[in-house]
Amino acid sequence: MRAEELRSHRWYGTGSLRSFSHRARTRQLGIVAEEHLGKPVVGILNTWSQLNPCHMHLRERAEDVRRGVWQAGGYPVERRPR
Repeated sequence: MRAEELRSHRWYGTGSLRSFSHRARTRQLGIVAEEHLGKPVVGILNTWSQLNPCHMHLRERAEDVRRGVWQAGGYPVERRPR
């Protein structure tokens, strides 16, 4: 699959105002373009919480997924509950 075919390219790689906005917010987090441009950006939703012991294993599982995305050449973005 070519980079231009990725959904993350539509978010970050075009010259639109929306892409500019996504890139600006990403830079505010300290993430430089070389880390994610041209790669699939993969979102990981982690429902782990200290208040829910049933989901304690998801903290480790999300880290495993994150590592796998890196190894496959993607850029993982994890959302954790607050």
